[in-house]
Amino acid sequence: MPQPDHITRLDLPDRCADDEEVQAYFHKCEEKLGLVPNVLRAYTGHPAKLRAFMEMYNTLMLGPSGLTKLEREMIAVVVSSANHCYYCLVAHGQAVRALSDDPQLGEMMVMNYRVADLPPRQRAMLDFAWTLTLTPQAIGEGDRDRLRAAGFSEEDIFDICDVAAFFNYTNRMAHGTDMIPNAGYHAMNR
Repeated sequence: MPQPDHITRLDLPDRCADDEEVQAYFHKCEEKLGLVPNVLRAYTGHPAKLRAFMEMYNTLMLGPSGLTKLEREMIAVVVSSANHCYYCLVAHGQAVRALSDDPQLGEMMVMNYRVADLPPRQRAMLDFAWTLTLTPQAIGEGDRDRLRAAGFSEEDIFDICDVAAFFNYTNRMAHGTDMIPNAGYHAMNR
């Protein structure tokens, strides 16, 4: 059974169709991914917000960090699993499959990261992201100390929080707008 074919349930105008910068970015997405992620198309009704979203995403997920790209994608998937965010589980589950070259790891991250045989560093990182998502008020110095003991620097801990917070935001946008992932993600890296 195919998933719904809408991008979101909101009927917003595309205000970026004539925006050369945005269209060039979309072309780059098509070259690298084979598609323009629907999350970007969802923001075309708000060009300034789209640019801010792209900048934040690129800084968090592709910029310099003590966290690997795979670790940042793993955080995205674990946060999205806690929030039951269909869009991000599909899209970022695919990224975990691609970066790890391990389809099973991608599925474990989506369904239950605890079943994966992960190094203690990644386990501590994902446990922290899970708690920060479901019970943020419960985070305390002991949680940060566990990350330090697992080898994370202060900057790394900031990045873990930043990535987890960003995906809690995107999950809520996806839920609120009924955002649907590109169907192409389902078959990738299997």
